[in-house]
Amino acid sequence: MPHHTHDGIDWSARLHAMRRYGSLQSEALSAVARRLVSLLPDSPVVMDVGCGAGSMSVQLASALREHGGGVLVLVDATPELLDAACTAARTEADGAVSIKPVLADLASEDPLSFAGPVELIWGSRVIHHLPDQLRGVKRLVEALAPGGWLALAEGGLETRFLPWDLGVGEPGLQDRMAAARADWFVSMRENMKGSARLPVGWNVALADAGLGEISAFSFLVDHPAPAKHLVREWAVDRLTWLSEITGPYLHPADRDALRRLLNPSDSEYVGAREDVFLLETDTVHLGRRR
Repeated sequence: MPHHTHDGIDWSARLHAMRRYGSLQSEALSAVARRLVSLLPDSPVVMDVGCGAGSMSVQLASALREHGGGVLVLVDATPELLDAACTAARTEADGAVSIKPVLADLASEDPLSFAGPVELIWGSRVIHHLPDQLRGVKRLVEALAPGGWLALAEGGLETRFLPWDLGVGEPGLQDRMAAARADWFVSMRENMKGSARLPVGWNVALADAGLGEISAFSFLVDHPAPAKHLVREWAVDRLTWLSEITGPYLHPADRDALRRLLNPSDSEYVGAREDVFLLETDTVHLGRRR
């Protein structure tokens, strides 16, 4: 049976797509990991919550190895993803970093008590999938050692990957999908059991959770056209997912356009187009436990 989390998404089914996406993010995530690990003392304990397929786990393992070693705790609620992340991180750690997998749900009563004080917790696009986001942030803060850092990658700019006029349907399809995805996201959160709104920005949420020295920085992932094969594979993954979640919110003409773009036999198949690309900016919100 597929494993569904609070958001109703079968994340294990997205493992291969997440790996492809992580490959395209690797250079940017490497720089972020080194920036964060440089803040830490010797032999730190670092935690990657909602580690997914291990895109950042690998980069944190590499940064810790260069830092002289430490412990990397990987936390996810989906067994298949946790196994994949641990395998990848152990290969990168090369024996210099201890990798500790933990199958746990951040929204459960006590998922992080095993870890002890942690010098850095990283979470990418995980908090917004929890019913009570502020409570989730507070639980992470509780796991931090005094002086430890919480880094949450949440928000940024809308990911772009399609030309404005695709020659299929009306121009501006990606913009309409972005609006439909926002409607889906609201519905997804409203349908979570115990869902609570977070009506503030992430800097305020970190302050409300008790952190100080709050700041933010953004990083860019840029793979321009003409697209290499991996970008086109990722574009198919992305468009397939968007079509699944936005379909009910789109005009029938847009759904027809998506069917053409996702049909390998069609002349407009997105996986064969050289004008797709990947451009995104993610923001990391950073705070320190007093």
